[in-house]
Amino acid sequence: QVQLVESGGGLVQAGGSLRLSCAASGRTFSSYAMGWFRQAPGNEREFVAAITRSGDSTYYTDSVKGRFTISRDNAKNTVYLQMNSLKPEDTAVYYCAAAGSVFVRYLPRVDEYNFWGQGTQVTVSS
Repeated sequence: QVQLVESGGGLVQAGGSLRLSCAASGRTFSSYAMGWFRQAPGNEREFVAAITRSGDSTYYTDSVKGRFTISRDNAKNTVYLQMNSLKPEDTAVYYCAAAGSVFVRYLPRVDEYNFWGQGTQVTVSS
């Protein structure tokens, strides 16, 4: 069992930056690939970024490439999402999630993730 707690959300103007953190409980954090997803009102939950267990590979949805960076610190049981050049369309609740055994090509799939945090709100004003 893994418990995930996100933090770092808030209100920011367009062009600004935020850094989300996701702290995981347990001693098996490094056994999980980690992902960030987001959900805006009326929309389905969508993939944002993912990172492999060791942190040597990262993946992004096209709309955030070059603006967002996912990273992890396995010693601190924490995964991060650095978000720069934020746009109003980035407004959503952001969730972190942990995936056990999963093929890399399936990392963008919501149903591949076993554990989810409660989410943190990110609002970008124009």
